[in-house]
Amino acid sequence: MEIIIRKEEPKDFNTVFNLIKDAFESEQMSDHKEQYLVERLRKSNAFIPELSLIAEIDGIIVGHILTTKLKIKSKTEEFPSLALAPVSILPKFQGKGIGGKLIIESHKTAKELGYKSIILLGHEKYYPKFGYMQADKFGIELPFEVPKENCMVIELVENGLNGVNGMVEYPKEFSE
Repeated sequence: MEIIIRKEEPKDFNTVFNLIKDAFESEQMSDHKEQYLVERLRKSNAFIPELSLIAEIDGIIVGHILTTKLKIKSKTEEFPSLALAPVSILPKFQGKGIGGKLIIESHKTAKELGYKSIILLGHEKYYPKFGYMQADKFGIELPFEVPKENCMVIELVENGLNGVNGMVEYPKEFSE
């Protein structure tokens, strides 16, 4: 099974919309509106086309990942970072390593674009295998109540979070 990871193109948008809907359909920790979030983010200033990636097998789109801009604001400074949300895999392809390949490629591309960190809200048993750690260990907080073990961050470069702390400020599209 050869998995091809490539940048999402406008012609993929409808397929990706349905893929995201299907991927989260039976997910309990979901509002089942992730596909609409992706649509809003694509139209926003937070969107980075190179960080909207799809996974294909035999020409069929089976996965998608989106990483967009956000800020971490301390009392005196703001630091650029990224939000990884969502990672979507068609249910019948889940558990086959496709999400992991998308995450790794997303990290690589983000680093090439000069980003130093990525923040996510996700499963505390899954994301640490890619290097994610609890964000509170860096003094980084989310602007809403969430179990601290689910708020995670990764440094894409060594010491990428040195001196960085504060409250995450998501693009407004996350709360619409």
